[in-house]
Amino acid sequence: MEFALTPRLAELKQRAAGLTGKIMQYEDQCEAENGLSVEALAAIREEVLASGLQAINMPTEWGGAGLTVLEQVVVQDELGKLTNALWDTVWRPANCLRACTPQQRERYLLPGIQGRCRDAVAITEENAGSDPSGIATTAVPDGDGYRINGEKWFVTVGDAADFLIVLANVQPQNAPTLFLIDKDTPGVSVKRTPRYTHTFVYEHPEFLFEDVRVDADAVLGGVGQGYELTRDWFTEERLMIGARTIGAAERALTLATEWAGQRVQGGETLISRQLIQGMLADCVVDIATNRALTHQVAWEFTEGGDRKTLHAKAATVKLAASEASNRVVDRTLQIFGGRGYMRDYPVERLWRELRVDRIWEGTSEIQRLVIGNEIGKRGLSGLLSFRTES
Repeated sequence: MEFALTPRLAELKQRAAGLTGKIMQYEDQCEAENGLSVEALAAIREEVLASGLQAINMPTEWGGAGLTVLEQVVVQDELGKLTNALWDTVWRPANCLRACTPQQRERYLLPGIQGRCRDAVAITEENAGSDPSGIATTAVPDGDGYRINGEKWFVTVGDAADFLIVLANVQPQNAPTLFLIDKDTPGVSVKRTPRYTHTFVYEHPEFLFEDVRVDADAVLGGVGQGYELTRDWFTEERLMIGARTIGAAERALTLATEWAGQRVQGGETLISRQLIQGMLADCVVDIATNRALTHQVAWEFTEGGDRKTLHAKAATVKLAASEASNRVVDRTLQIFGGRGYMRDYPVERLWRELRVDRIWEGTSEIQRLVIGNEIGKRGLSGLLSFRTES
């Protein structure tokens, strides 16, 4: 059993750290201006391409970095240290786009891999959040295509996206299906762009689809395959959330440790106080244990295995890491005192930003249900044991 980073993983970690450092200079601008200028985003794009970390989840033959799931986790751990969700400027096309036809790949995926366009996933609705089976968006056959009507909420990167991946029920069989829809298609409009707790580099608009006409070749992966493609996307994204949140927690802890070592109160540095030492120790435990779990499960994904069990293990990672990182940033904010509550301090921004990781891509409660269902159907062994070499 080997737990050391291979030379390949160590090099990826170093490369991702270098890219993170270059993007970090844009954090204050993003916070002050509620986003970044076109010029700043273009500069970041060039840095991403120079690093070779574009589309890390896509094959090299298509222009991606072709990283394994474990390698992606190592990269995302470093990128997670960025505030304002600037990790999202290092684009990763939605995993479901691997199901593109050759024609769809040329039109949508290859430009996305090159950073010349962006996708946004539109699944959630006002009355369909954790349970996508409740969606009301419909796709009615219309000649050699479909006419789509509905409304989507929380469409992350929707402001910057060029096309949307929309989940709709094909009638009359009510078959859940993904569609690729250009954002400038007649009938597609932004209903509103809500304000959120975090200051995210991109927005999360609400979209209306009113008699949106698309051809049959807009279907992604086949009619009725929407849930399967969405579940696969959720599974891998939950692992990436685990990695990013732990990276964020490490940055917060590093800053708090430095502050505690120099801040003097009552004639002593904060770090010499046992109450502060206890808080720092708890942070170390939360980060170290969850990083180990995230890497273990990512390795199992890379090695292959039962997808249903891995789905539950990814839920375990997302649940544990997102909740642990929230505990860490809350403690570190407390260590900074009033300064920790100021928006020009990274710990404050991380504190606001990490809260959503217990909600999106499946709430903590949904993760518990996924894990519980796995226990009921297949028992504990798959969840609690290490993978055995064949």
